[in-house]
Amino acid sequence: MNNEAKILITGCGGMLGSDVYRVFSEQYGNIVATDIDLNEDWLQYLDVRDIDMCKDFFEKVKPSIVIHLAALTDLEYCELNPEEAWKTNALGTENIALLAKKYDATMIYIGTAGIFGGEKDEFTDYDTPNPLSYYAKAKYSGECFVQQYLSKYYIFRAGWMMGGGIGKDKKFIKKIYNQIKEGKKELFVVDDKLGTPTYTVDFARSISKVIQTEYYGLYNQVCGGNCSRLDVANEFVGLMGLSDQVKVTKVTSDYFGKDYFAPRPYSEKLVNLKLINRKINFMRDWKVCLEEYSEVYREDFEKEKK
Repeated sequence: MNNEAKILITGCGGMLGSDVYRVFSEQYGNIVATDIDLNEDWLQYLDVRDIDMCKDFFEKVKPSIVIHLAALTDLEYCELNPEEAWKTNALGTENIALLAKKYDATMIYIGTAGIFGGEKDEFTDYDTPNPLSYYAKAKYSGECFVQQYLSKYYIFRAGWMMGGGIGKDKKFIKKIYNQIKEGKKELFVVDDKLGTPTYTVDFARSISKVIQTEYYGLYNQVCGGNCSRLDVANEFVGLMGLSDQVKVTKVTSDYFGKDYFAPRPYSEKLVNLKLINRKINFMRDWKVCLEEYSEVYREDFEKEKK
């Protein structure tokens, strides 16, 4: 991949998109970043469900690389709106894959650990997916379309995503922080869901390095180490310096059954088997990454107290 490559990014307005845009902007000069939510001045409107609109962008940009981040990631929303999940996560991906093939572009697709059913404790790049939710089924269909249509592609499977900062983080760390900020002195967190955190900064940097190898294919790409949601919450509360002020109480998933009703596997722990053995694993340990990421929350929390 040369530095003159033209890059089209879809779904670049989310928690991963900001880091992907920053990392790739440092290396490549010609980037067109798109989303349906224009929350940055460097974003252009593109709905990946509209193949004609996608075709217009491909014709205009003529990308040599397309990074496909666009996705619906709220499991409960997808469970209640399966057609929307299929249209965005499956059809939208198929649209981009078809056009990447037509315009001979290398496609980068973001997969998810959620495609596994939890039958094992951990999963390598070679284990067979068994998606349980509509979100996971649609995302797995996206993987299949990319592999079906293209030879020049990378699929990077992420685990429990953390990153994006105060404004864009919609996942577990932000939800825990919101409770702390509201003054909660006790947090109820499940210990019966296992996974591998994935820091958006490391994830974006690793993508930029791995694609330089031109070792195309599918990769698990998560931080080192694994844990439960309870482990993450305890670690974060400690990093915030609040262990003596905020109690973290262990509960089962049934405690949140009404709010988080989409089926989730017991374990979605990934192992970066291919990255490690090809000596191109650039992901740091999750605790190191969480310590770095927590700095933005500590700064915000200190401001709130003043």
